[in-house]
Amino acid sequence: MRALVPALVCGFGLVVGTHARADDLAKLNGTWEGLLKASPAVELRLVWRVEVKPGVEPKLFVDSPDQGAKDIKVDSATLEKDAVAFESKTVAGSFSGKLNPAGNEIVGEWKQGGGTFPLTLKKSDGAEAPAEIWEGTLDLPGGQKLRLVFRLTTAKDGAVRATMDSPDQGALGLKVDEAVKKDGALKFSLKAILGEYSGKLNKDGSEAEGEWKQGGATFPLNLKKVSKTTAPNRPQEPKPPLPYDEEEVAYENPKAPGVKLAGTLTKPKGTGPFPAVLLITGSGPQDRNEALMGHKPFLVLADSLTRRGVAVLRCDDRGIAKSTGDFGKATTEDFASDALAGVSFLKGRKDINPKAIGLIGHSEGGIVAPMAASQSPDVAYIVLMAGTGLTGAEILEMQSGLILKAAGASEDRVKLQMSTIRKLSQVVRDQADNEKALQTMKELTKTIADNLTEEERKALTPEALEAQFKTFTSPWFRYFLTYDPRPTLKKVHCPVLAINGEKDLQVPPKENLAEIAKALKEGGNTKVTIKELPGLNHLFQSCKTGSPTEYAGIEETMNPAALEAMAAWVLENAR
Repeated sequence: MRALVPALVCGFGLVVGTHARADDLAKLNGTWEGLLKASPAVELRLVWRVEVKPGVEPKLFVDSPDQGAKDIKVDSATLEKDAVAFESKTVAGSFSGKLNPAGNEIVGEWKQGGGTFPLTLKKSDGAEAPAEIWEGTLDLPGGQKLRLVFRLTTAKDGAVRATMDSPDQGALGLKVDEAVKKDGALKFSLKAILGEYSGKLNKDGSEAEGEWKQGGATFPLNLKKVSKTTAPNRPQEPKPPLPYDEEEVAYENPKAPGVKLAGTLTKPKGTGPFPAVLLITGSGPQDRNEALMGHKPFLVLADSLTRRGVAVLRCDDRGIAKSTGDFGKATTEDFASDALAGVSFLKGRKDINPKAIGLIGHSEGGIVAPMAASQSPDVAYIVLMAGTGLTGAEILEMQSGLILKAAGASEDRVKLQMSTIRKLSQVVRDQADNEKALQTMKELTKTIADNLTEEERKALTPEALEAQFKTFTSPWFRYFLTYDPRPTLKKVHCPVLAINGEKDLQVPPKENLAEIAKALKEGGNTKVTIKELPGLNHLFQSCKTGSPTEYAGIEETMNPAALEAMAAWVLENAR
């Protein structure tokens, strides 16, 4: 059985303050609403509220109702003639548009995380009813549980609109094409994922008993109306008072104009100098905590290490949250440059031991760390958490098959998936021209579609394919597919700890650890420790299958044995 919902991470956690002439902004007083189309399957409502009064600092806020985000402050806003703009440094997001002559509509675009999305804001009286939140849990084969959340709003004209979240898969704001709530029935239909829900409301309208259908399968699903979604339990996240110091820091990357990295430095009490590590996030736009699936792995890792006497620097990726730069145009090589800027920053501090600065990289960060270490003698040691020893194309093919197999797919379906990924990757590697590559991939998909089910063929809409193919031809993805980490690993001569979870389906442990060990040995590095940790997944959580669909449902953010293994090794090699 294929995954119920595509594992989308929208990244539109909008945190946006004020900076403009009040007399100009007064022309925008009121509430502005728009629909942000992040992808063919994802639509998110945005509400911009402007309140300007004489002699009072303007109040500007953004709400993202479909994500449950309200009263988010704006960093800067301007109105010059008919040009409107506001910006969020916190999430590196910005809007720019043109106000129409009637003063009731702004046509423009939202930019964030390297993407540009059309967004039209219309003047509203703000009378739309607050969203109703309906929450339920699917019980899937193998004991797996998957939460679904529907956010339903009713417009003034009675029209019903809804979005769906699958929090355990990191999918937010999925477009609901049809939403019905009347005559004791509650129904939702999502064309993009071929899913639909049909339920019967109880007498007071607080619960619905029904079924979820998708891909030819039917599952019981009861929904309950709640005031807010259930917050996941994360017992490992540190709570004050903390036995160490925290400091907000920022520094520039001199080799990348416009890139200023912002982060948090945690360090033991006292004057030091302390050994230090810089944490390097995995693929995709990540904040300093590497937040994903309701977890904050780097927050937990930094806490563990700092309690043991090691200073830890963790930063937002370039162009993300409080860091500046263009994430969308960056490749793994650029992130290595950012990592070395962090090492230089740490080296310049009196409270840090300049001879005991190391790197810990997770997933893609496990590719970045060897790159940085091979370029600078200032890197004293590195830890590779689920780092790769194979090319990106090899990794992508293997992980696609393993994840599909864990979802219960047949052997033939797994082989088809792996073959498809292999062929698409080859197109990108062979064809440097994006337009020609896109055309070749479209033609290839037509032949592959003959081997799919009717439901799967319906999901292959032109919009969905276009979005997927553009991902394949992005600068980062092109680099990832072709990069072979082995030549770089041969140039790493500092101590290396490489660890993987036994059940990691995203970076298969045996194949990657073997290649990492081999490359380091061929380069003459004898200070190497290789560990495969039993029962752990890609996030180093204790798990059942290792499937990414389990990540959010597991309370443990990072297994204590993994934390202990890293802390003990770092302390030994930082002496």
